[in-house]
Amino acid sequence: MGKITFYEEKKFQGRCYNCSSDCADLHTHFSRCNSIRVESGVWVIYERPGYKGFQYILSPGEYADNQQWMAFSDSVKACRAVKNIYGSSWKLRLYERPDFEGQVVDCTDDVPSAYDTHKMREAYSCVVTDGAWVLYDLPNYRGHQYLLERGEYRQHSDWGASSPGIGSFRRITEF
Repeated sequence: MGKITFYEEKKFQGRCYNCSSDCADLHTHFSRCNSIRVESGVWVIYERPGYKGFQYILSPGEYADNQQWMAFSDSVKACRAVKNIYGSSWKLRLYERPDFEGQVVDCTDDVPSAYDTHKMREAYSCVVTDGAWVLYDLPNYRGHQYLLERGEYRQHSDWGASSPGIGSFRRITEF
């Protein structure tokens, strides 16, 4: 399991909370989050309790302000560690329609622009057969982030997206 430390103020100042396990509701530990240190593991932090709201996937490192993890606010209300149960191979299959219909794109590597690489702007469903992935709604690994772990996602809302737009995606390789 990994370790993550949340700080209420930027540059690792103010009240802090050390965490080494999944937590569905962090509100009793701090009221806002403006910097984070990930000492080990890959973590998904959520804007709302119960693993809801915007997701941010963080690899080991220091995030001196919430802009560094592309946050839309200082709200962090849940977190969980991404388990390293995936081995060393990655495979993602994206579909242009819900329920695994329409054109299909198979991916085994990072893609900074889904349109430039695959002429794809939307994915309505997908299957992850190997690895863990981060899907972004904008090119160059920007915008809203969605964790995709091994499994089937029949529609884009299954991975937490409000629309099917995709811009880029990458493999999670650091654990």
